Amino acid sequence: MALRVARRDIRKHKGRSLLIIALIMLPVAGMTGAATLFQSIERTPDEIVGYELGETQARFSTLPAPNADSVQDPLNDEMVASSTGVYDPDFEAADPRDLVPPGYEVLPLRQFNLTTSVGAALVSLQGTVVDALHPAFAGKFTLLDGRAPQSAGEALVSPGLLERFGLGLGRTTTTSVGTFMPVGTIRDADASDRTSVIFLQQGQVPETALNQGPQSPHSTSYYLVGSEPVTWPQVRAANRQGVGVLSRSVVLNPPSLAERTADGVPPPQPSSGSVAMYATFGLVAALALLEVGLLAGAAFAVGAKGQVRELALLAASGADSPTVRSVVTSAGLWLGGVAVLSGAALGLWSAAAAVHWARSIGSVRFSGVHPDIPLTLVAMVLGLVCCLLAALAPANHVARQAALGALKSGRAPAGNGKRATVAGAALLPVAGALLAAGWMLGESARDPDRKAGQLPLVTSLLIAGAVLAVVALVLLAGYLVTLLTARTARLPLSLGMAARDAARNRGRTVPAVAAVLAAATLASAALVLSASMQAGMRENHSWTALENQAFLPLSLEQPLLPDGSTQPGAAVEPSELAAAVEGAAGKVAWTRVISAPAYVQNCAFGNGTDASGPPRTATSNCLQYSLARPAGNECPVTPERRVVDREDWRCRGSLAQSTGSQRSILVGGAEEISAVLGREAGPEALEILEAGGMVVTNPVFVRDGTAVLQGQDVRTQAQGPADPAQMHETVTSSTLPAVVVEPAEPLPYYGVLSPETARRLDLRPEPAELLVQLRSFPSAAEMDAVSGAVAAVYQWPAVGFWAEPGITRGDAWMTWSIVAVSALVTFSAAGITTGLSLADSRADHVTLAGIGASPWLRKNLAGSQALLTGGLGTLLGSLAGTLPAVLVAGSADLRTAVEVPWLHLLALLVAVPLAGAVLAWLFTRARLPVSGRTLGT
Repeated sequence: MALRVARRDIRKHKGRSLLIIALIMLPVAGMTGAATLFQSIERTPDEIVGYELGETQARFSTLPAPNADSVQDPLNDEMVASSTGVYDPDFEAADPRDLVPPGYEVLPLRQFNLTTSVGAALVSLQGTVVDALHPAFAGKFTLLDGRAPQSAGEALVSPGLLERFGLGLGRTTTTSVGTFMPVGTIRDADASDRTSVIFLQQGQVPETALNQGPQSPHSTSYYLVGSEPVTWPQVRAANRQGVGVLSRSVVLNPPSLAERTADGVPPPQPSSGSVAMYATFGLVAALALLEVGLLAGAAFAVGAKGQVRELALLAASGADSPTVRSVVTSAGLWLGGVAVLSGAALGLWSAAAAVHWARSIGSVRFSGVHPDIPLTLVAMVLGLVCCLLAALAPANHVARQAALGALKSGRAPAGNGKRATVAGAALLPVAGALLAAGWMLGESARDPDRKAGQLPLVTSLLIAGAVLAVVALVLLAGYLVTLLTARTARLPLSLGMAARDAARNRGRTVPAVAAVLAAATLASAALVLSASMQAGMRENHSWTALENQAFLPLSLEQPLLPDGSTQPGAAVEPSELAAAVEGAAGKVAWTRVISAPAYVQNCAFGNGTDASGPPRTATSNCLQYSLARPAGNECPVTPERRVVDREDWRCRGSLAQSTGSQRSILVGGAEEISAVLGREAGPEALEILEAGGMVVTNPVFVRDGTAVLQGQDVRTQAQGPADPAQMHETVTSSTLPAVVVEPAEPLPYYGVLSPETARRLDLRPEPAELLVQLRSFPSAAEMDAVSGAVAAVYQWPAVGFWAEPGITRGDAWMTWSIVAVSALVTFSAAGITTGLSLADSRADHVTLAGIGASPWLRKNLAGSQALLTGGLGTLLGSLAGTLPAVLVAGSADLRTAVEVPWLHLLALLVAVPLAGAVLAWLFTRARLPVSGRTLGT
């Protein structure tokens, strides 16, 4: 009977029913779609073999391994999954072709760089030598348009190459390896269509072209066609010789964790990144469901008040309280069931449409449609539970009403709310205890490795505490409304009436405040999490220069001649290079020539290199300069290479956790310090430079006012006692007076020497690079134009133009966009609850109009009610969302710098109540229709 009565009431009030369905459906659809898209990024084993192997059995290629004990990832033949990390100077990788077992047809694939002319410039593009239309490559390569090549002058290309150069099929293009006519476009399932690739076959590319430039002689991959699978023992045997193997059978049936671990090496620990991401999504999803549950509760409350008389008649006819209660909860069951089913279907369909659209345009962002069934079921169950809980509160309220009292009056008697206040007061300490327990547990472990293991428990405690805190504040909302509206004598008339009405009709006010509170909690939590993630990105960004700066080398080392002898470096004029950049970009602020010690050039190094000779001769240089780190200034790390304390001064600043490059030592004075470091050199720094000292960028390299400048022979390999990374033997050492001038950003420079000091130390300083400062970051078209102009000056296509983008360009609009979305969510909550509140208070407005109240007073009253509801809900929600988000951001991701965007939170706190008040004032009718007398009153 309850289900039938609820179904008839749903049909009778279609608008309210559709509103409740939409409120529950949208978050379920959002969570389902987000989970599906997140899972669709990761490739399944079937997709890995289909996209990378096609119909072949395996692929043999070079593995970047430091020794013979390294073990590759079974699903990725380019990544070492387990290794001792000890560099073996005698280890030499084998040619993958020599390890291919017999009995297979071998299909080689080789990638190389080539150039083509665009006007007067040369630009680089990628070439691939492969029989792309071989039947064994079905699934990996797909012919999109055109036909197969039929002569040596024809080729297949990617769609991005035609788009980039404005070509069409049948039009020839001239490259550095010949002239070809594209006759078909091909899609590589493992690469985006936007890449510029020309697919050629054996014999179309001269062998000399394949061996020029940075291509490795072992850069060819070999695909095996046959019926016999390649097993994991064969893969391990190939790994011992520096060859990686992607095997179909191994990918589809991967070995156990013990079998893929190098001897004596502990199994790899799971990454904390996924835990952090799920924690963030979990907090946002929980708050979103809580918000819509409260919004639906407000809608159910208005609907239940409209059913008071009908339900009271049902009670008068003999129905007991559980039966009356079940009528309202049955409506929640009907509406919740429809909402979660339609929400899951909408989410899955939307995600599938997005994945298919991305794949249809050649994007490889998604690999396929991968529904996350467990998360989808969790979202559906949570949505249904939220809808039932939303209906439960008004159902209990109606069931408690006396049948005779409800028949006599159209207005339900208001409860005192003591139970809700007591429950809220009891839950608030519990929420605080959960938040404190999560924070204390996260802070109890100083070891980052242990912290990573505790992340699931810590984030669970914090999310549970955040949700309970919102529930507690919702239950206390009635008491807070009464407390805050106790003294209204000094308020303007409309505000005073709104305050007294809010205290008197808490059944109307509390759902509205609760819904806005939940929406503001969600919005403030999203703001804090977003700002903290961006702060973490800023802190962990690898700076190559100051923002919008670019370094262009003034000399290029040339490739070896066919007989193995070296060529002199190709130098360019700084003025010619600067003119080319200025003419192509048009937004160059200034340029400056930067000097540095002589670069490493014409130096043979690697396995088998004879390091007995001097590191520097008249025609070669094998010395690279750096600063020594004094004992005790090393950044403390765990056995898993995690930084123990990221706030430790030894782990922060320029080159604190990495080694520099050839241009890490600069030669110059005050102007160079200002241009490169972004700081003005003070009197002390200038005195140190004149006295033969050095301006150092990080105090970790300074002890007792001195720094040690060391020259390292790059032909040698050594292992530092505190860092297993590769290092070179030190052959020269000089102790210099030093002063610290920290750059504006953690740049990859050790410091600056004066030209006189550099010559005294025999560093042989020379003009090394042209520093270009742009007024703004160049667009993609400007980057292409500058790359072409620079390549024309160098006469070398591999050298292009790249500017430091920084990490602040998109932060401002990104944060404000989140503010806008958060405000929109809160506006919608405020609008829905205000509309429901106005519908419920329609009789009050009719009464006011009947006693002579002006339309302006009623409009001001509606605006004041919205201002009070929105202000209180936004204030409580901002507090309830900010604190848990700060704790989650500080505990969930060990690389996140916690940041609270106070300005954006203030904007949210002020804009939402004011906007809600303005909208309520605008949409309140000045004239009300004539209302007939209600029966029974």
